[in-house]
Amino acid sequence: MPLIISERVREKLAQKSPPVTDKEILECFANQTHHPLIDTREEHLTNPFTRWFVSETDYGRKLKIMYIPRKDGIHIKSAYDATDEIIGIYAEKAKSL
Repeated sequence: MPLIISERVREKLAQKSPPVTDKEILECFANQTHHPLIDTREEHLTNPFTRWFVSETDYGRKLKIMYIPRKDGIHIKSAYDATDEIIGIYAEKAKSL
C-alpha cells in the first residue's frame, strides 16, 4: 500500500527539528519489529482508528509514526522523534511481529 502524506502534514514534518523526511518514514515502516498500537483517546479518534508505532530509521533515529490505514493507502498523520516515555509505552504494550 502506498504512503500518502498530505501537503499540510508534509509542511508540519519539515518544520520539526530536525525535519522528518518521507524516506525516514518509509525506513521506519520497513524496520518495524512490533505491531502498531491503536490510539483510542477520545480527542484523537478517527475512523478507522489511528495507529502508531515506534521504529528506527536506517541511521538509528527513533521516530513515533502515526497513520490511518485506508483502502487507497496509508495516510500519515504525523511523525516525530520518540521520547523515552513513548518508547517505554510502546515497548510495554506492543507485541512482536
